Amino acid sequence: MKKYLTLENGDVFVGEACGDLGAEIDGELVFTTSMTGHQETLTDPSYKHQIISFTYPLIGNYGISLDTSQSDKVQAAAVIVKEMTNQVFHYQSVISLDAFLKQSKTPAISGIDTRQLTKIIRRYGTMKASLTNQPIVDQPADREAAIIKSATLSASDTKDVEHVVVVDFGVKDNIVKSLQRPGVDVTVVTPESTFEDIVNLHPTGVLLSNGPGDPTDYAAFLPVIQQLQDNFPLFGICLGHQLLALANGAKTYKMTFGHRGINHPVKNLITGEIDITSQNHGYAVDVDSVEDTPLEVTALEVNDHTCEGLRYPGRPVFSVQYHPEAAPGPHDATQLFDDFLEMLHVNGGVH
Repeated sequence: MKKYLTLENGDVFVGEACGDLGAEIDGELVFTTSMTGHQETLTDPSYKHQIISFTYPLIGNYGISLDTSQSDKVQAAAVIVKEMTNQVFHYQSVISLDAFLKQSKTPAISGIDTRQLTKIIRRYGTMKASLTNQPIVDQPADREAAIIKSATLSASDTKDVEHVVVVDFGVKDNIVKSLQRPGVDVTVVTPESTFEDIVNLHPTGVLLSNGPGDPTDYAAFLPVIQQLQDNFPLFGICLGHQLLALANGAKTYKMTFGHRGINHPVKNLITGEIDITSQNHGYAVDVDSVEDTPLEVTALEVNDHTCEGLRYPGRPVFSVQYHPEAAPGPHDATQLFDDFLEMLHVNGGVH
């Protein structure tokens, strides 16, 4: 069965349908360079509404396992691959990727030159696209269904009230797991929470999670961040990093094609060290705009010099643009969770 991928710029790719054969979808087209981690990527809430193209040519050869998903469902709108295999070779696998996508009613297309597709995205930037069962005449930009709207995600189940409160803008499960250890419990709350709601949970620290979409769509929560940073140790990841910047007067902008994948080098401007990081974001903090704020840039992406880290000098407040929880990705930055928890011991509680 044929499937048609139509891009906003007019390009059309024809491939074979896989995943949910009947489903048609519109979304934001992005690519990831990850060679592994397809299950973590597809279930990452940061990919909500997005059509994900995998640049690595063979996807699915180790299948789907029980404990690897980063949320309770597939978050991606659709999947694009060069080749999707049903020959699974991994002792933890319980189902193939294709069957997993069928179960979640997620459409996919194979037989696509995803590297050529990546070159198009790099040239024109992130764009809207449609995945359909028949050729279409109207471009996705003219179709009502192709309008991408950021969605505030519902909260995860609340855990025992103690220590770290995670504000859930679309949090990955492994962020919560990275915080959980003996002596540390985690409570997850929605962005609709007020400062008073969070204070009433008696946290010793607050984490602003990752999430999808334009950070300016979360403007209503910025005053809460301003209060939180005055009273608690604060750690922002990805979207949380961007929101910390906005709350302090910096600006963000939409990138041409974003950062996605597990091979982004980031230089720590304080130590001079370089970490290889996992990233997934289409917006970034304007480095120049940070100069007029109380924040300090602490890290830059080596290739394009975008802002990868911030801190508030004199306060236990910091953030990173990349994902230190390593799901998927390298483990270079997992130490950041230890650094944050150490801040709780030194600075925890309302000041």
